[in-house]
Amino acid sequence: MADEAVAEHPAEPAAPKAKDARSPEAPRGGARGDDNAKDAPDAPGSSDASDAADAEAAEREKERERAADRFKDRTRDPLAEEQGEEEPTDAAAATRARRSGQKLLASGRDLVSFDRSDVSQVHINNISVGLDARRSGLSMRDGPVPEEELLRIRRTHIEPEGYVRLRRALEARRLLVLGGAPGTGRASTALALLEEVTRDGEGGQNAERVRRADPEQGVRGLATQVMGGEGGHPRGTGYLLEPALDRPGTLPPDGMDLDQLASALAEQGSYAVVVVSVGSAANPLLAGRYGAICPPAPTRELVAVRLRKRLEEEHGDPARVGGGSGARDGDGGGGLDGHADRDRDGGRDEGRARGADQGGDRPRDGDPDEDGSLSRLLERAAELREDPEVTEAVGLDDLRPAEAELFASLLAGHLLGSVGREELLSGCRGLAAVQAYEWFAGVDRALAAPPPGDGRAPVRSGTAALFHPVAFRIALAVLGGASHSAVSAAAHLLTWELSVQSDPDSTPARPLFCDDPESDLALSRARPADGPGDVAGAEVTGRLIFYRGAALPAAVLAELWDRHFPVRAPVVRWLRLLADDPRPQVSMRAAVAAGELSVRDFEHGYAELVRPLAEASTPRRRVFAATALDQAAGHASHRRAVRKVVEDWSRHGTPALRWTAAMALGYGRSADSMDDTLDALARIGVRDGGEQLAVASLNVVRLLTLPECATVLRRLADWTGHHGEEYQDLALVSIVRLALTDVDEVLDDEPGTPLGDRGDWPLLLALAATRPELTGKLADLFWTALNTARSRDVAFDALETLLRSASRKDGREWTREGLAALLPALTAEEHDRRRLDWLLRRMMRDQDRPLTEERARALWRLAVPARQRRSEEEESHG
Repeated sequence: MADEAVAEHPAEPAAPKAKDARSPEAPRGGARGDDNAKDAPDAPGSSDASDAADAEAAEREKERERAADRFKDRTRDPLAEEQGEEEPTDAAAATRARRSGQKLLASGRDLVSFDRSDVSQVHINNISVGLDARRSGLSMRDGPVPEEELLRIRRTHIEPEGYVRLRRALEARRLLVLGGAPGTGRASTALALLEEVTRDGEGGQNAERVRRADPEQGVRGLATQVMGGEGGHPRGTGYLLEPALDRPGTLPPDGMDLDQLASALAEQGSYAVVVVSVGSAANPLLAGRYGAICPPAPTRELVAVRLRKRLEEEHGDPARVGGGSGARDGDGGGGLDGHADRDRDGGRDEGRARGADQGGDRPRDGDPDEDGSLSRLLERAAELREDPEVTEAVGLDDLRPAEAELFASLLAGHLLGSVGREELLSGCRGLAAVQAYEWFAGVDRALAAPPPGDGRAPVRSGTAALFHPVAFRIALAVLGGASHSAVSAAAHLLTWELSVQSDPDSTPARPLFCDDPESDLALSRARPADGPGDVAGAEVTGRLIFYRGAALPAAVLAELWDRHFPVRAPVVRWLRLLADDPRPQVSMRAAVAAGELSVRDFEHGYAELVRPLAEASTPRRRVFAATALDQAAGHASHRRAVRKVVEDWSRHGTPALRWTAAMALGYGRSADSMDDTLDALARIGVRDGGEQLAVASLNVVRLLTLPECATVLRRLADWTGHHGEEYQDLALVSIVRLALTDVDEVLDDEPGTPLGDRGDWPLLLALAATRPELTGKLADLFWTALNTARSRDVAFDALETLLRSASRKDGREWTREGLAALLPALTAEEHDRRRLDWLLRRMMRDQDRPLTEERARALWRLAVPARQRRSEEEESHG
């Protein structure tokens, strides 16, 4: 574009350089010049020779067109085979989903810290803490609550938010149905409420004024007992009832049953709290006039008072403890604070945990403090509790009462020198493992128990209702970070598989309107969050769901796979269903989870998941298998096995296995070195006349996002000069694909890295902008594609795409920085600049998307520096 203006007529593209090693056509005896060769002159008087020459030239032209068509076919997306030629795959969404899944399962936690044969008691040196939060109503027996326990609760219970409201509701109605997740302190809160309301009531002088009711008698039986029937008790008694509503065939009490009990309580001046687990069975109770949700105790205060109590005990100041010691059951909610009793209005002494939260200079962990004072220990304890390594080891956003007890014991033991640093971290990691154990231990034992004989027949089998909570936890471990609806739908699929596996002779019921999202969250320690999701390549905001703690997903999968072998078969069937899901947020997360499960038993994972899906007919299933293999390769213990599998597939596998091996190689961890990876991809790409060249080239491009990018470019340059046309085509297709692939389609890095911040850039321009030392190699390779007959058309189209990406539709700058780095190296000589001039003017004449003259000039200035433009202008004017 002389004088920075667009000429009236486009100049034809110049012929390639006569002897440039960058063209793969050069080694083949000058075939590169065929595109611009002129027909040889006819021999005098030889019309037959002329006709033969014309026919030969026409045949050569047809062959060039066929070669160009074959090349174009190989640049199409190999992942879109099942979706049709015109529908692109959402590779960027798949990459983001895989990255999200890896973040949730890459904690590498020690999940076997404790002997789970007796997991309800954890022993660390002299620390013995009860952790079993699975205490169902069936484990409780009718009897009075000892006065010592009431005194302990009176002095140590930490009130959850809304405690005063709960107490006033109990005082007004005499009956309270209190709902909460097991282990959150709901039973402790119920006992605290009963202790408080009966203390000054008619039964205040009665040593047995608070009683636990037999769960098997139910609400009706308790009403009969309160009214003075057999086994009746004095007036003013408080009753705690935990009915077993989770047993199949058990129906919850109805409103009339509750009204009858409330009436009986009022007549006797008594009170009752019915504790239930949130869920579909208890929802009608909690929605009624007597229902209320019990929030968990605040974690920070819970740990502070438990830690203070432990330190006071070990420090030799038992007078401050205030009576009672030892672990609470998993549903307890208290902690010993050594302060005055709670006042009648339910207020808390806000300063009782203040000492444990104070800061100070931090000495080395486990060393004796300077003066041995309790205040100094509390300062160090507060700092140790916030230690990032300790926080990461715990891996839970909030702690339940028994967990807080153990955590405080570990911290206290470490500060006093009885627990080492590694033992402290190991014990903290075990908290999530114990929670996972409690969630799954003996879930289906209730199926063998007969329904209670209350005269009412169950309306349906309870198998699906029994398995849904555990299915939801498994689905959340696999799909955490996906939309709530996707996790819920996957949980229902798994519920079906579990039910069929448990009772293959019966068709399990599938309730349609029993879902309760709030119950799912409470029973699974989950949290919702608004976040970005991918729909058809567009980012939308949706309701996502996560575990409340980074340690729980891995702990759930480890517990599931290592201890419950019969459940593997339905889970494998379920994962295969997820592999077919068209949503990347589902299929890719499931693939990552499948890889983690395979690490725990590679023989089983390979035989049941990886190998069958690697040989599938659909690309989606093969991508699933490749992703699972790569996830296993991320563990040093399994990397060698994975590399052997991929090596064998790349050499001796069926076409489907070679395709899967190529996808696994593209992650960069399935071979010993980058050169070995590229050798395997070349072996796959050139075999059978380049049948799988498309998938091989795609994965060569994926490798360009890794630190060994320079090695990949060097090998591409070597392939362009190879004597075999298949190797040349592998290089040329990879080069063109490099220009057509966006960064976020192939990059695993999070935003915040040089490439990650350019997610919507073509990878070629992003590399040119962020890796200036590679710009010359990138330009040489792309120049080769532009100057080779069979790749020229596709390469020119790719160059046009790159040029149009300089700025966005609204005029904001986009990839201008990358073009400014690449174009001068790509148009170093006159005929290259003439070709760019021709392309820019063709873009200006485009009827659908005409390029403005202003933008054309701006692109020309990027390609041709001002000094060079002045020099050429002076030369053209003599």
